[in-house]
Amino acid sequence: MRVLLVEDEVRLAENLGNALRDGPGLAVDWAEDGQTGVDLAGNRCYDLIVLDLMLPKLDGLSVLKKIRRDGDATPVLVLTAKDGSSSIIELLNAGADDYLSKPFDLGELIARVKALIRRGKGAAHPTLHFADIELNTLEQTVRRSGNLIDLSPTEYRILEYLIHRPRVVVSKRELLEHLYDYNWEHHSNVIEAHVSNLRKKLDLAEQESSIETLRGRGYRLMIGQGVER
Repeated sequence: MRVLLVEDEVRLAENLGNALRDGPGLAVDWAEDGQTGVDLAGNRCYDLIVLDLMLPKLDGLSVLKKIRRDGDATPVLVLTAKDGSSSIIELLNAGADDYLSKPFDLGELIARVKALIRRGKGAAHPTLHFADIELNTLEQTVRRSGNLIDLSPTEYRILEYLIHRPRVVVSKRELLEHLYDYNWEHHSNVIEAHVSNLRKKLDLAEQESSIETLRGRGYRLMIGQGVER
């Protein structure tokens, strides 16, 4: 999953970025001001936006109103130092999905982030299913036919992305953009290896192949259709 972090405090942004990468294993893009946040959000490639209220160039409330006027339905978690009920109501009315008052616990932030991403994908429950594959987003565990599958962090993130898009062709570029930060090009030569390893681990003896490779197009999670390896 890919998150846009709009925060002008450099140290806080670094801490939040590291927590989101190391905990849920998210790719994080960072905008230092509100206008840059609007510009990046316009790409519509994010699963969540974490938005500070007090920003240079364009404040967080204006950013929120702008992206909602543009028809962007990406879940937004607002970070605010304001604690008045009227300001919170204004945020929610403007289209915020959730908020956290500063200072906050990083563990609570990560829990809220996970919940908003699940909700945004139409999956309120932490356990996702496709055919006989079960993925638990809280425990970050994967089972197939009840058997626990030991995946690397990158393999898990690939499967989590694919399981949100069952039977949909996902291009290599799309996978890379959601797995890594701005420098995703440096990882482009290893994505095939990660997908191959993931497929081998999922496809246990006498089980149907799980991930189809469509040459020149990408990959899709597809079980029971005679998929191409």
